[in-house]
Amino acid sequence: MSQQAEWWKQTTVYQIYPRSFYDSNGDGIGDIEGIIQKLDVLHALGVETLWCSPFYKSPQADFGYDIADYLSIAPEYGSMEDAERLIKEVHDRDMKIVFDMVLNHTSDQHGWFVESKSSRDNPKRDWYIWRDGKGKGLPPNNWKSMTGGSGWTYDEQTDQWYWATFLPFQPDLNYRNPEVKQQMFDIVRHWLSKGVDGFRLDIFNAIFKDTSFEDNPFSWRPLPSEDNPDGFFQSNVHTINHPDTFQFAQELRAVIDEFDTPKRFLVGEVFGPTEKICDYCGDGSDGLHLVFLFKSLHVPMTAKGFGELLDEYETHFQAPLMPTYVFGNHDRPRRDKTEEQARLQRLFQYTARGVPFLYYGEEIGMKHHSLPLKTALDPMAEKYKWIPQWMATFMVKQGILLNRDECRTPMQWDASPNAGFTTADAAPWLPLHPDHTKRHVAAQRTSDSLWTCIQRLLQLRKQHPSLHAGTLERLPSSHKDLLSYQRNHQDAPTIRVYLNFGKQTITLPTQAGTCLFSTHTPRAQELPLPTQLRPYEGVIIQCP
Repeated sequence: MSQQAEWWKQTTVYQIYPRSFYDSNGDGIGDIEGIIQKLDVLHALGVETLWCSPFYKSPQADFGYDIADYLSIAPEYGSMEDAERLIKEVHDRDMKIVFDMVLNHTSDQHGWFVESKSSRDNPKRDWYIWRDGKGKGLPPNNWKSMTGGSGWTYDEQTDQWYWATFLPFQPDLNYRNPEVKQQMFDIVRHWLSKGVDGFRLDIFNAIFKDTSFEDNPFSWRPLPSEDNPDGFFQSNVHTINHPDTFQFAQELRAVIDEFDTPKRFLVGEVFGPTEKICDYCGDGSDGLHLVFLFKSLHVPMTAKGFGELLDEYETHFQAPLMPTYVFGNHDRPRRDKTEEQARLQRLFQYTARGVPFLYYGEEIGMKHHSLPLKTALDPMAEKYKWIPQWMATFMVKQGILLNRDECRTPMQWDASPNAGFTTADAAPWLPLHPDHTKRHVAAQRTSDSLWTCIQRLLQLRKQHPSLHAGTLERLPSSHKDLLSYQRNHQDAPTIRVYLNFGKQTITLPTQAGTCLFSTHTPRAQELPLPTQLRPYEGVIIQCP
């Protein structure tokens, strides 16, 4: 397969949370037109693919991840014409666009569920997962939702319970009903026909549940994590990563492969051990193209931590598979790093073998904004408003986010009122981070900044086949704070990357070559071949 056909292996992805990106009409909510108006800025940064969180029709109980109509656009975000223009405008800039697709569940206000809930003999009853309880007030089994507590909700009218993996107003579709599967495949085809280049798949590993409906076994784990979905004191063997979901990945891939001019791609939100979730990709030709690897969200800022992460991903995602590198998204705390550490982290992300995902605002180092649980808009936070604020803040430091408002605050564009996100007299849907008057795109585009650092890295990644399509080989290191590796690609020059994760200067091995980049050197300066790395410095060297 040609490199052009496998463009998704070489791309860089930028996640847009539309509600917080840019408000074009002054109502305090970001919209599709706002995304269109900022495309030139993203193009100038150098990102190649945009992933947009959902803007389908929705009651917005979970801000778009509760879909009421997959074929319509929520009016607060725009119209179908706006969505079609967004696709065209992205393609006109030689970029790609990926839509979020929530296959696992719908809103409880979706017409399908309204029908399903109306009576036990309704034709769409079996489009969702309904079961009798074990007795008065007792759910069918002990299955827990991903947010804790029983995932079953009782419907008094029909005297049965329906299953929801996430929140009660998001009932799961029943993919064991072939009508459901066909309907959802046709929805996927609908958007692909409009030119969408692929999909990010929300909680993909929860789609199939075991037909036995037996209780999940007990587990000592109190909370789930990225590499182990067991939690809330049960092992989710019947509800997460069911064998039939792996088979479903292959079926969905077949639908995607019907569209090959250009090729489209799928990236799945899945959780579990790396050696297990890589199976969603099959042999590289018959499963999901990519899966999110979330260990990077919590990797220690050390050479050992990043080195072990690199080794693990290289072991389980050997070619033709490709790992992903992500350090933030709409559900996770922003990684608050110093400027030096943030640059080093991005150097690693854009030079390792893998597909990097950048969450909006990370290009300017937007900080995590601690907000009161008691005023949270996030529906997930409703379960946790009883928790003291100090404890919620402590949990963020452990990588556990109870209030997702904190990582979804409005984008900081300039120093004008409301950070240029919306008009001066509008009320942004979420409060801005206090540092928005100083940390914003306008200031960083004209200075030696994190924004321009990332811009230079993305330019180098595009220019050098070794960086966007080469193999990776770890290099030996004589210092505990030094991580080094090289990228090789056919006849292209070898590229070596050195990263100092410590506070001390490190002497580099004697070598010949050209220094292409340093995290510590402004873009306008000449770069001498380094013999030493300063604290938290990273460099890219092209070998002769």
